[in-house]
Amino acid sequence: MTTFQTPGRSGQLQAGRKLKQRKQLGKFGLNTAAVVVFVFAVFPVYWMVTTAFKSSEQIFTTDFIPFPTDPTLDHVKRVFTEGVAGHSIWRYLLNSSIVALGTVLIGAVFSLLAATAVARFRFRGRASFLVLLLIVQMVPGEALLIPLFIMVRRAGLYDQLFGLIVVNIAMTLPFAIWMLRTFVAAVPRELEEAAWIDGASRFTTFWRVLFPLVAPGLVATSIFSFITAWNEFVFALTLINDQGTYTMPVALRYFVSQRSVDWGGIMAASTLMTIPVIIFFLLVQRRMVSGLVAGAVKG
Repeated sequence: MTTFQTPGRSGQLQAGRKLKQRKQLGKFGLNTAAVVVFVFAVFPVYWMVTTAFKSSEQIFTTDFIPFPTDPTLDHVKRVFTEGVAGHSIWRYLLNSSIVALGTVLIGAVFSLLAATAVARFRFRGRASFLVLLLIVQMVPGEALLIPLFIMVRRAGLYDQLFGLIVVNIAMTLPFAIWMLRTFVAAVPRELEEAAWIDGASRFTTFWRVLFPLVAPGLVATSIFSFITAWNEFVFALTLINDQGTYTMPVALRYFVSQRSVDWGGIMAASTLMTIPVIIFFLLVQRRMVSGLVAGAVKG
């Protein structure tokens, strides 16, 4: 039996095919853009790691060598044995770890309490406080360098890791408060009111009801604070004078001299510097995902 399609039906089919083709082209364009962005983001890290295992001849050659043809651990061994600026590389890694973890732990407490106050309580100047957080976040850190230097010096925290921790907390706190505020505001008040009716105190309600639901946001802000404090260079260079108290970003500059650059050493040390960040992210990633799922179920 022969079927005939009306002109209207044929036009609808053609329009459907064109729409499908447009969707496929759009999807192809998005995938291509994602691949390009991925390559631009990953290539510097790939080049850093491969250069750390290349010989000096391959590093300074004019030929493009994507992979080390004869991998060597000489640069890594030299960084561990000779150290940097007269101190062991482990000392700088320890200093950076103290600063980063101190910034995360202390900043998490203050940001969570401040975000809870802003999201749960209504007080005069609340909107102005939120706007002020955004304004502070937009101010370049270099503009605050001299005032922070004067304050740290007068407080007796100059050339101390705790002074650097305080400065990093001040720089990351506005973003952390603003981000955690949305997580706290998303938690229904009925959950806290139900806990109060059951006889729970405010602290018990905060710890057993609010905190588990806000934990994913706390982990996300902790990752931001950790990476910011770990990679911070300007404040560490300005507020720390003792070479034994330097953090890793400041210690890396000693691979660069007036006449030459030790590319093998700086790439090997930079590769070692990325390992703690990866470990920290892997440790908190599972908690962040499980907290998101738990928060969705409890909400």
